[in-house]
Amino acid sequence: MSRLKFKNIGVVALALLTLVACRSGSSTPQRSTDTDPPAPVATLPQNLDRSCDLAEYPSAEWTQCELVNFAKTSEALVEQADPAFLQRFTEQSLSNTQEWVARGVSDPSWLSPQSANTALLPLCTTGGLQCVADPFRYPAAMGANGALFYTDEAEVVPVVFYDRECARLSGQVWRPRDIAENAKLPNVVITNGSVQAPQAAYWFVVQPLVRAGYVVLTFDPRGQGRSDQQAPNGQQGSNANLAVFWEGQVDAIDFVRSSPSKPYPQNISCKGTYPTAVTDFNPFWNYQDPERLGIAGHSAGAIGVSVVQGYGARDAEPWPGQLDTENPVKVAVAWDSFVTPEGDGLAPLTNIGGPDPLNTVLSSVLTGGVLPAFGPRVPALSFSADYGFAPLAYTSPPDPASHNLAMLLWQQAGIPFYSLTFQGTTHFDYSLIPSFPSTSWCPEPASGACEDGWGAPAIVHYSVAWFDRWLKLPGELGYEDADQRLIDDAGPQGAIKMSFRYLSARDYSDRSGNSQRCDNIRGGCL
Repeated sequence: MSRLKFKNIGVVALALLTLVACRSGSSTPQRSTDTDPPAPVATLPQNLDRSCDLAEYPSAEWTQCELVNFAKTSEALVEQADPAFLQRFTEQSLSNTQEWVARGVSDPSWLSPQSANTALLPLCTTGGLQCVADPFRYPAAMGANGALFYTDEAEVVPVVFYDRECARLSGQVWRPRDIAENAKLPNVVITNGSVQAPQAAYWFVVQPLVRAGYVVLTFDPRGQGRSDQQAPNGQQGSNANLAVFWEGQVDAIDFVRSSPSKPYPQNISCKGTYPTAVTDFNPFWNYQDPERLGIAGHSAGAIGVSVVQGYGARDAEPWPGQLDTENPVKVAVAWDSFVTPEGDGLAPLTNIGGPDPLNTVLSSVLTGGVLPAFGPRVPALSFSADYGFAPLAYTSPPDPASHNLAMLLWQQAGIPFYSLTFQGTTHFDYSLIPSFPSTSWCPEPASGACEDGWGAPAIVHYSVAWFDRWLKLPGELGYEDADQRLIDDAGPQGAIKMSFRYLSARDYSDRSGNSQRCDNIRGGCL
């Protein structure tokens, strides 16, 4: 796969894939004493209102259902006018910008022409304004997800490491504090969506994962957030070079798996490129279980997740990382959404009804020799949005099975898959950026934290449960009830929130060996 091809598609991808990216949980990691979880049983929703699922088209009832559902896309915008939100948002925006200025003063190479970094590139480099994401999830904020989280629940270490083209990547490694000194924990690597999607946009999932007992790496791929806009050889980042979302993800996995005895290899090969101090190996290397690695990504990062999980599958390219001979990824989560090698399953840029012409072109770009050869290889959880990047109300029914195209490929390979779409959600329910359309995620900021809401708690619930199902060991927090959480269809994050326009479905076996296949969760599963 040539570099020239990526340069040629840069302008097209930049024009077509402006894809982007706060929630909580609250319990300290602890051990369960019961290592034999009971056989899970799907809970059946009682008195679930399915009138919108069954409404005939065209009809006044169908239109009314659509109007109510579409109104959810602006819930977050209303909440962000709250004075408590605006005050915390303004404070954090100023603080982030001052921090970025201080970095440039202490290390001017961050603003060198070689890096192509400016106050505007990468787009969210200052972390100010909309790029703040959830302002209540910073150490300066008061509340459960602010100062208390960082002092009582988590240790977070900033890191800088080179990618394969010697661009500097900015990241953070997170671990729970309340763990045994010799604990070996599962790991999760999270890859941003493109353009306006800094690491902070995903802290709403990161914090619950840390609370659930994971070591997590968040990082800005090249062209994103606080990382370099371009490599010294002129190779671009972000949408101008989509490869950074899978190549950079592989580099990040190598970094997570590095240690004093196995230093991160790109730092060695790129030594001296910049005077910036880089992190030689994962600072939490001694807490990681190398056999338990999960990955997650949003938007362009979800395309990256699709590729990276599938290196080494049948008829796929081999694992390209430098610290492992085989693909170490055991489970994957895509936030809008998994794609196939043919480009099926791309998150729509619009929801105009019928084939999205922009996505049709983008799909042809991705499959025109750009994506590496990959295939289904590990258990996969795919989230999709009810509405696209630029949400519009539906004027006719969409294809209800169109969000499950990648699922068909995984089913053919006999590999577990879960597909979820929640009512009223947009592409930005997975990267909660202020002023972008999404469902409720900060209904009462006066409490000092963004709690509850609509889409975000459901996204967190299933993401953590899916990782727990495939990565946790007996006796660890989340092992015993992971299967039950995944089939709690009657629960507050279950069928009641799932889309009535698109089918949510699953096909996998629980730890007891029972098939949990269901082709329409809102329709009822037995």
